[in-house]
Amino acid sequence: MNTLGRSGVPVSPLALGTAGLGNLYTTVDDAQAHEAVAAAWERGVRYFDTAPHYGLGLAERRLGAALRDLPRDQFTVSTKVGRRLEPSTAGGDDLANGFAVPATHRRVWDFSADGVRRCLEASLDRLGLDRVDVVYLHDPDDHAEQAFREGYPALEQLRAQGVVGAIGAGMNQTEMLTRFVRDTDVDVVLCAGRYTLLDQRARTELLPAAAERGVSVVIGGAFNSGLLADPKPSATYEYARAPGALLDRALRMKAAADRHGITLRGAALAFCAAHPAVAAVLVGARSAAEVRDCADRYATPVPDGFWRELRDTGLLP
Repeated sequence: MNTLGRSGVPVSPLALGTAGLGNLYTTVDDAQAHEAVAAAWERGVRYFDTAPHYGLGLAERRLGAALRDLPRDQFTVSTKVGRRLEPSTAGGDDLANGFAVPATHRRVWDFSADGVRRCLEASLDRLGLDRVDVVYLHDPDDHAEQAFREGYPALEQLRAQGVVGAIGAGMNQTEMLTRFVRDTDVDVVLCAGRYTLLDQRARTELLPAAAERGVSVVIGGAFNSGLLADPKPSATYEYARAPGALLDRALRMKAAADRHGITLRGAALAFCAAHPAVAAVLVGARSAAEVRDCADRYATPVPDGFWRELRDTGLLP
């Protein structure tokens, strides 16, 4: 187990992200979601990340149900604030936001102190827990002023009161996360898709700043939304069809992995986990089989010769 910054909150090096359990793009039934969490537990995963955004609360409800009979002092849960859910009578579905669920609610951007507390209270209700261990400000890209002026101080107060153990921000960019690391007292930042075999933007400023300040980094999006999991013409990169140049690069990496007797998925996870500032790598899965595959790949050592080949061929800086 690793610890998030100076918070004392423990996390397993491999963590389960639950967007898929919130019906990201396609539906997953309750039993399948429960089996995915159970498989993660069986393979030693003790850190679970969720958010109200994922399926309009569905992921939180499913995660809470799956964890209900497990010992509370043996797992860590993080959720996010900033997208408050309000009931909606608009009807239809939520596929415009990526989730195959009925549009029973609408998202309201709210990084106010009151919004942070209300969002957390609603999450606790959906999870069926009396506390969560980590709370992130969720994608405050276009709400920087309110996030820093109101949302972050509210999280700091909740941490001081012992309501949560660790606080931070989760985003798909590095610039604002670096600002959180340098200008606030966050314990952890969640960086999605910006430190992978195909995109190392976090290496320039974010990861060095985190290491210097003693802030932990959790890496999400290790597969860049699919391309590094299974490179093929129909693969997605950043949730859209992968550009030809990136597909070619991923295919060349996969060929190198094949030559060294490993999988590209395993190499992608190992790359993220190797940086000393990284406390955990989040993998998204929607079935027990996917969870077991990720756990197996994560546990398989990557030979030094693979990394040498990637550097020698210019596939990796």
